Amino acid sequence: MSEPLPDGHQEPKKQNARSGQGDESQPPHVHYSTSTRTFVVWWNRMRVMTIKEYLQLYRDRILIVFMVYAFTLEVFLAGSGVSMQLQNAALWVHDSDHSFASRELIHRFRPPQFSIEGEVLNHNESIELLDRGEAMMVLDIPPQFQESLLASETTNVQLQIDTSNPVLGFLATSYGEQIVGQYGLEAAMQREGISLNEQAAPIIHEEHRVWYNANQNDAWFMSVVEMLNVITMFAILLPASAMAREKERGTVEQLLVSPLSTFQMMFPKVLAMTSVILVGTLITIHLVLQPFFGVPFRGSLTLFMAVTAIYVFTTAGIGMLLATIARNLAQVGMLTALIFIPMVFLSGAWTPPENMPSVLRAVSAIAPLHHYIDASLGIMLKGSGIGLLWDSILAIALFGAAIYGLSMGYFRRQLG
Repeated sequence: MSEPLPDGHQEPKKQNARSGQGDESQPPHVHYSTSTRTFVVWWNRMRVMTIKEYLQLYRDRILIVFMVYAFTLEVFLAGSGVSMQLQNAALWVHDSDHSFASRELIHRFRPPQFSIEGEVLNHNESIELLDRGEAMMVLDIPPQFQESLLASETTNVQLQIDTSNPVLGFLATSYGEQIVGQYGLEAAMQREGISLNEQAAPIIHEEHRVWYNANQNDAWFMSVVEMLNVITMFAILLPASAMAREKERGTVEQLLVSPLSTFQMMFPKVLAMTSVILVGTLITIHLVLQPFFGVPFRGSLTLFMAVTAIYVFTTAGIGMLLATIARNLAQVGMLTALIFIPMVFLSGAWTPPENMPSVLRAVSAIAPLHHYIDASLGIMLKGSGIGLLWDSILAIALFGAAIYGLSMGYFRRQLG
């Protein structure tokens, strides 16, 4: 037994408790209000669920490899391997005159637009070359071509063009008409003794001003649009696959019996996948677009990332809606392709909305990718600010609020 303490002395622990210090081994108890305690619990649940989504994505190594490929090599291939310009079009010549004038006209079809491959002897051979795809254009110069020009007589030159690719065929036709027309004008003025430098000649000089892409480099447009398409695809696919994975593993039932709300189950998936997509976007800009293609970034990077975050939230609502319909990851992939492909064609990146039928033009006006492309190109290539792009940003936000509310309501009714 311990000896009693002298009179007037107390045990140290009791003295500390009486003085308000308490035991140093136990932290003081903090009292929260009801609203603060509710917020702390809500925040901890959101934090834990978001970390869970990161861990699930980290364990899916195949999906991570696919994302790295899409944000790097896919964008690089789109910018370097796809060109809408006419380059080295195979040109064959059927020269029935073999004069100075015919040789002068032939050699005006020079690189980089055209590449003279050789001469054919008859019309049948030229048709066979076009049918086999070995020739894109055949220039047919008639006999007595030079004599007709010197005698001020009308003469015809025939251009046979393979328009299997209508874009390149249209460009080849335009270049061919311009070359033949310019040569005819120069020949006529030379025959009349008029110099092109004389002020008396009624000549109209056409001057072009090309803004934002002065060299008309297709790689700028193709690489940027491909990056935006990749962002769209993963904004739909990642949240939808995360929810479908919960269904396949049977963890949705565990979440339903937990005290989590519908928002706390869905929003962390969107939040985690949005942050991953934003990191991939920064990697594409700094490691692919600028080093390899020299794409300028004339606007605010912060504004672009903010618009991208709003757009990803918007498109993620589509993915969550698909996840409530799909039963597994395979169905998620098929539904993503079903939604993604029409979004790309209605975005205006490949076909201007003005060329679409009236019904598709109306659908394109509400498509979020259409407004996102306008805003992104405006920020990156034009240096536009929010004062010019507020309508596109507002359209993206309104569509996102509507589709996200619809997906949450459908998910609540399906699992509730």
